[in-house]
Amino acid sequence: MAHVAYNVSGLSKTFPKQRRPANDDLTFEIHEGEIFGLLGDNGAGKTTLVRQLVNLLRPDRGTIELFGRDVAKDPGFVTMTVGYMPQRGSALNRLTVAEALYLTAHLRGLSRRQAAAERDHLLELLRLTGIRNRSSDRLSGGQRRLVQLAVALAGRPPVLILDEPTNELDPANRRYVWDVLRDWNERHRTTIVLITHDAIEAERVIERVGIMREGRFVALGRPSDLKRAISPRRHVALSFLPGKEPALPDGIVPWRRTEDTWWLTVDHGRVPELLAALDFTTVTDIRLHSATLEDLYLHYVS
Repeated sequence: MAHVAYNVSGLSKTFPKQRRPANDDLTFEIHEGEIFGLLGDNGAGKTTLVRQLVNLLRPDRGTIELFGRDVAKDPGFVTMTVGYMPQRGSALNRLTVAEALYLTAHLRGLSRRQAAAERDHLLELLRLTGIRNRSSDRLSGGQRRLVQLAVALAGRPPVLILDEPTNELDPANRRYVWDVLRDWNERHRTTIVLITHDAIEAERVIERVGIMREGRFVALGRPSDLKRAISPRRHVALSFLPGKEPALPDGIVPWRRTEDTWWLTVDHGRVPELLAALDFTTVTDIRLHSATLEDLYLHYVS
């Protein structure tokens, strides 16, 4: 049974002059060691929820527990346990990159020697060595995002909450950051909460997802389970040698044909039956497609 990092119960938050709650009676768990994706359009309530998870905003109703401890009653525990990367941050802008990383690691409990080693490791990991002596307010937007991520990682807190971590990054750095986060999670079993609207990129790393709309979760679970719920069938492109049309199980009929390729739609449960029936001496290629996380996202937010 999975251990629980965050246990949220009945969480609600309404801002003045708003008719609709920003968060409306949210109840869910984030499991220890998982990568949890929080998706939703702008205004869905993601950032409001996250600010409550890190105790920067108090809920009107409900409770938030972090490893069994009430966030509202133990703010110091939250500070030491969670590395938070907001969408915008300027608290450490007057420090150099190296100073910001060293100070954060030291404040999270590392000795001076350990903090210096952690600083150097993160500078190398996120390719920041060349700007280590520059202050954050003199960096480009993409460089600043990488520094903010490094600050969140400093001291290796057991929980990371990263709000749009790949904003302002070029495609190569976006891909690299996703790889870094997946590797960090595997090495340290860090619980990672990713807030993003980019379902295509997030699909590479997340294990469970919550999709928000108008302050509520409209979907919550493993992407594979949620995708099967909205699309219980798989699309198959089956290529074969010309003139060697394959024999198919009863009830499976191509909906499009060319001389050497058939396109099929097959129930998930019948895919093994289809594969078993094929003669792979004449079948040259088979491609199976199912719903993507982007399909899932669009289904629930539209």
